[in-house]
Amino acid sequence: MGLLTNVWRKSTLSDKESKQANNRQAKEHLSDFTTTPRMLLIALIALCIGVISTFVALLLLKLIGLCTNLFFYLRWNTEIANPAGSPFGLFIIFVPIIGGLIVGLMARYGSSKIRGHGIPEAIESILINGSKVEPKVALLKPISAAISIGSGGPFGAEGPIIMTGGAIGSFIAQFFHFSSSERKTLLVAGAAAGMSATFSAPVAAVLLAVELMLFEWKPRSLIPVALASCTAGILRHYLIGAGPIFPVPAHAAFLDPIGFGGCILLGLLAGLASTVMTLLVYGFEDAFGRLPIHWMWWPAIGGLGIGIGGLIYPRALGVGYDVIGQLLAGDISLQLILGVLLVKVFIWSFSLGSGTSGGVLAPLLMIGCALGAALSHVFPNEGVGFWALIGMGAMLAATMRVPFTSMVFALELTHDFNSFLPLLLGTLAAYSVSVLLMKRSILTEKISRRGYHLSREYATDPLEILFVREVMRTSVVAIPASITRDELHHLLHDGQAPRGIQHLYPIVGEQNNLEGVATRQDLLHLVRDEPDKRQLADFIKASPVVAYEDESLRNVVYRMAETGYTRLPVLKEGRADELAGIVSLQDLLKARSRNLTEERQRERVLHMRLLFPKRARELTKDEAS
Repeated sequence: MGLLTNVWRKSTLSDKESKQANNRQAKEHLSDFTTTPRMLLIALIALCIGVISTFVALLLLKLIGLCTNLFFYLRWNTEIANPAGSPFGLFIIFVPIIGGLIVGLMARYGSSKIRGHGIPEAIESILINGSKVEPKVALLKPISAAISIGSGGPFGAEGPIIMTGGAIGSFIAQFFHFSSSERKTLLVAGAAAGMSATFSAPVAAVLLAVELMLFEWKPRSLIPVALASCTAGILRHYLIGAGPIFPVPAHAAFLDPIGFGGCILLGLLAGLASTVMTLLVYGFEDAFGRLPIHWMWWPAIGGLGIGIGGLIYPRALGVGYDVIGQLLAGDISLQLILGVLLVKVFIWSFSLGSGTSGGVLAPLLMIGCALGAALSHVFPNEGVGFWALIGMGAMLAATMRVPFTSMVFALELTHDFNSFLPLLLGTLAAYSVSVLLMKRSILTEKISRRGYHLSREYATDPLEILFVREVMRTSVVAIPASITRDELHHLLHDGQAPRGIQHLYPIVGEQNNLEGVATRQDLLHLVRDEPDKRQLADFIKASPVVAYEDESLRNVVYRMAETGYTRLPVLKEGRADELAGIVSLQDLLKARSRNLTEERQRERVLHMRLLFPKRARELTKDEAS
């Protein structure tokens, strides 16, 4: 009949064997990193993208200067100009309206993806669209941003440059046979290069990529992105000029306790101000959403708000790099501070809520500088522009939720490295307030409103650090290939694994070597059939998908996802095909359960009586008596 006589047996590993397996060191196939030589190809292409993004950044800055001169002075000049000197007088109110109308038309009939800050759109492309950006976005985004900023929009060029650089990186990557992760790396490389070229801040650009866009810390992506940023930083020196953009006098290398306390207080106030500004932006966006007109007209209405603000305080218009430099240089007149904190905040949040095109970094830097300059009248004197510098970093950290990027960014913009520690205190204080008061940042809120969720917390995956041997079931029923039909019937109906019904049965040979697997359902069909029809060999999957004792659980999860199997036999490492146990999807949940325990279970490990043993003994005697 083909089914030879033998007996089935339970295969249970002893506790001693399990302990030995747990103490075994990881095998050679395990590595700290997932980097392969393919990274070199990606890095080479990233270097080329860094070169291209630098020229694009230069072109966009020139285009902004040209639009500003055309809109406010009716002249052909590519140098950045200040809209405050325009001879139009009261008619200046119509300039932003015209610019907003043009941007609205471009968004409706060109691509709606040119609307917004730029950074959320880049993040959405990474998370949702497989890092694919349409070529027309790479063309229309910088043009629309130049028109928006050049017509008085209170925005920065960095958001559009980041989006444009990312679009160029994605566009180039799409010509190659690359995975989504590799396209993401090149998209972020273009974005980081654009920021590096704009601000001469290559280190901050890399940190921004890590904290905000890569969603990972892996050499395979970090090295190409850093190479693109360095390339842009080097080329900027020859094409645009060397940094720092906003030089400040060197400040004291160390502060007294009152000074450090002021940094913390300024950070807390910046966090509160950031929360209010974020609420303003999305409050205006909700208000625009209730208007009974097409969104194409919203930027023009936002331009009306910009125009009114320009009449009240003309220096609130445009990029405002000169205002930032003035605040850091110690020119902190009351008119300038109020103009920025009131007029700039209003027109920025109002126009940004209208969905026009423009970045958020430069306005945040200006507003943070103004807040710090305002508080410098009551805080101790720590040098010219010191409190404006701390406010600048704190405001950026709170609003964009990138504390380390903000700190390094402020240092690279000013080259005042004596302020490293005060900036760290200020940015962390602002960041703490922001994450406690707001569920999302100004960037991720926009993504959430489009129906997606983004977590900004990065941690080690417990499935990566745990091994199969730590969660697999070692007490399982293994079926000899020589089992009889009666013995199989008895096994399926009377003999069960200690943990309940077993759904997958390993088929083993005489030496406990795995010959295949069979499901419980198939074996039940076998014992119900008439004799001489089907045999055990007909139901065995001879080359099953397996796991190994010293594999990480993450590898097993990927294998389950690829094959669709949720139960795998486990083989011993270094012992050919000897069976060690079974791992199932339910077993993998143990890793998550351990992670939850570490997060939620609270216990007191040390007690106060350990510090005062003599007093503890006296109390024990008193209690006993």
